[in-house]
Amino acid sequence: MPKFSFSAHPYLLGFDALEQMLESSAKINNDGYPPYNIEQRSEDHFRIILAVAGFAIEDLSVVVEGPKLVISGEQTQVGTEFLHQGIAARQFTRVFVLADCIETIGSKLENGLLIVDLRRISGNQAVRQIKIS
Repeated sequence: MPKFSFSAHPYLLGFDALEQMLESSAKINNDGYPPYNIEQRSEDHFRIILAVAGFAIEDLSVVVEGPKLVISGEQTQVGTEFLHQGIAARQFTRVFVLADCIETIGSKLENGLLIVDLRRISGNQAVRQIKIS
């Protein structure tokens, strides 16, 4: 089955950057760690919740890079000797591609869960009349 490409379709102009973002997001988020939920709190409010047990605030990073929300974590366990290690202590990066009308409100760490709140802002999807010159 041939791969669909935005740039190959004559009616989808300028979507090559979106296609690249989707491909890179799929590659980065492929391992399923850490598990996460996405909640719709209201029509315009969303919440991403990641299970990050064992991570401290200083081990986590939430960054908006253009249209991408990049959440990463890296634990440092210097000098720890384990008899058994069943709790994952590895670094991760989760990338979420956000629409232009979505902004990040804030984030917090609560009971081993990293909570990132988002909201839809109005005005970006307005209909505009284009003047013909």
